Amino acid sequence: MGFEVPVHRMTEACNVGHAEVVERRTFAIDAGTLTAGAVLSRREGSRVGTADIDRLRSQLHRLYRTDHTAGSVPARARARQIEGRIKQSLSQGSYTARTGRSLQGMLSELRSLQAWLGYDGGPIEQARTASAEALTSAQLTGDPLLHISALDMLILLSIKADRVWEAASAVDYGYRLASAAGAGPAARLVIALREANVATHTHDFTAARRALTRGISYAGRLDIDTDVPPWAAFAGAAEVDYATASVYLRAEQPRQAIPFLRAAVSGLGNGYGRNTAWYRSKLAGVLLRAGEVEEACTEMHAVLDTHGSITSARLVRRMQSFQRQAACYDTADARDCAARIRDLTAGSAPS
Repeated sequence: MGFEVPVHRMTEACNVGHAEVVERRTFAIDAGTLTAGAVLSRREGSRVGTADIDRLRSQLHRLYRTDHTAGSVPARARARQIEGRIKQSLSQGSYTARTGRSLQGMLSELRSLQAWLGYDGGPIEQARTASAEALTSAQLTGDPLLHISALDMLILLSIKADRVWEAASAVDYGYRLASAAGAGPAARLVIALREANVATHTHDFTAARRALTRGISYAGRLDIDTDVPPWAAFAGAAEVDYATASVYLRAEQPRQAIPFLRAAVSGLGNGYGRNTAWYRSKLAGVLLRAGEVEEACTEMHAVLDTHGSITSARLVRRMQSFQRQAACYDTADARDCAARIRDLTAGSAPS
């Protein structure tokens, strides 16, 4: 155009013009390398592969079984071991992006389970910390089902802390995630049960009945759920019965709760020893309140028969509560049962 081009500008233009295609390709390759590097450990370490993921996942699944059958105390110790292995793999191993997401997903799932173990046996502050970390890990994986699992524990802990607004918001968010992900009946049943928990806590019995109606519908479709997440495998008709009993108890109608508690106890399958003891201990306490002393003590003796194999601080507290209530009844059954509780829980943390 008649202007004189400075030499330094002419050189730059020539370089770009001659190398444009090459530079773009090089940049694309470099960007790909950077992306891969972001998900690989920066430390030198052993390769984490499919076999390692399968082994860790198997250990995590066995941890669920330990909790269901033996309670929170032995499960907590095993959870710490698995946590150490997952963290070591994440921080010191080298792995692909997919493997990294799998490790993060297992860490989120483990954190949710640790939150449950803290809820079951304390301390509650550690449970809330584990719950928050579960939410963070779930968000990093982008897996909505893991996110629902983390929200499940947040709801229970929020109710316990009387943070009802937080629990209700988590329920709403859980339903939205389930809809967006096309979650199956099992995951949706867990959300419905937590919705019933929130409504029962606030004495909104109409909302609780609506949630339980949804829960019954989901429970009726569990046989077509082909991909039940491990954290939702416990949910079924027995949990709906137990939640229904809780509504009646909150409404000060203990006799109406008894049939549902009986159904909950009988409806649990093998492999759920901890929950069976928990539900049966609730049934024993309600029967005692209703004046059915002999039957109440029979149920509590069945719980005590499992005490050596199940360790749960919540269960101990419930047994001790039964012991205090039984002291109000001057019968041989009540005295014998109270004495057995006292002997078996000696040295346990007070309620």
